[in-house]
Amino acid sequence: MKKSNLLSRLYFYFMCIFLFVAFSLIAVFSLSMVISPKSTNNISKIYNGMGSGRPIAIMVENSFAARPQSGLYLADVVFEVVDEYGITRFVAVYCTQDAGIVGPFRSARPYYAEIAKSFDPIYCFFGTFPQCYQYIESLGMYTMSAMTDRSGLSNIKGLCPYWRDWKRSKIQEHTAFTSTVKIKQRAQELGYPLDGNGIPFSYKQDAPSEQRGGVANVFIDFGTPAYSPKGFNVNFKYDSNSNSYLRYMGGKPHVDYETRQIISVKNVVVLITDIIGPIDKYKHMSVRTIGSGQAYYFIDGKAVEGSWERADVAKPFVFKDSKGKQLQLNVGNTWVSMVMPGKVGWQ
Repeated sequence: MKKSNLLSRLYFYFMCIFLFVAFSLIAVFSLSMVISPKSTNNISKIYNGMGSGRPIAIMVENSFAARPQSGLYLADVVFEVVDEYGITRFVAVYCTQDAGIVGPFRSARPYYAEIAKSFDPIYCFFGTFPQCYQYIESLGMYTMSAMTDRSGLSNIKGLCPYWRDWKRSKIQEHTAFTSTVKIKQRAQELGYPLDGNGIPFSYKQDAPSEQRGGVANVFIDFGTPAYSPKGFNVNFKYDSNSNSYLRYMGGKPHVDYETRQIISVKNVVVLITDIIGPIDKYKHMSVRTIGSGQAYYFIDGKAVEGSWERADVAKPFVFKDSKGKQLQLNVGNTWVSMVMPGKVGWQ
């Protein structure tokens, strides 16, 4: 037998043995993952796409000059809540996907920081007022402000990476943008841990098509007794084929700046809470983010009336159905609106 043929056969036998051992190990490992009760929750999150690292929570504005925004469609969770003059603002939470550009990047308020705290994130914001700096520091989060607190009330420094895009606006406050990639790089430089618990909600797979409902349109009004500006009302229109909700704002499709595609959402959540204000000369609002209240969940083409709970500012939001059982969201992105009573409807 020629030496070359012998070597070829030996190589062939070696590869067969290697592949057999490799596939055997994979099968055993997969089986152990399914059976092991200690690992079930983490594996479920990983395979359902909800992540297991530390989320990045970023403040994004929603004034007319800021539209359309960048990167909101890549967030796992987006909270929308009213701000000064009735303009809403977003807390965009990223865990399973990175966004190369997010913005326009804006400032924090106490209740936005409280919402972010529920995810144990790295909280990123473009500055705030002195008392809010102090309050954010007291929450004990890993923070990245784009501006340094020069009031002396906190030790928060201007650490968050950002850039300005003057093509987007001639007004400076609408030109700042950031990136989850750059934020993670800066976090490593600062020694901020990127390990975390992912998104703290309960998830399931989409309902089969024959079990989906026919609630076609969800209406959300962010108006308050003080402010009800036009252009901030929201509709989520159900698309049964994709089992998702298409977002409209002020009667127009809410699209992403870069892709120009309408934002599509797997779960729509509306939390009813107390909103008061203005509470000071700067027209700041006050929004309750702890305790409990009514909630409405729009999933699989159905409307579910239930409740929400949050024991304290260090705890996550808990979503419950009408029987008090923890509600499961569909795997994918979730948009949460916090509004006053009587501000949600559907058909």
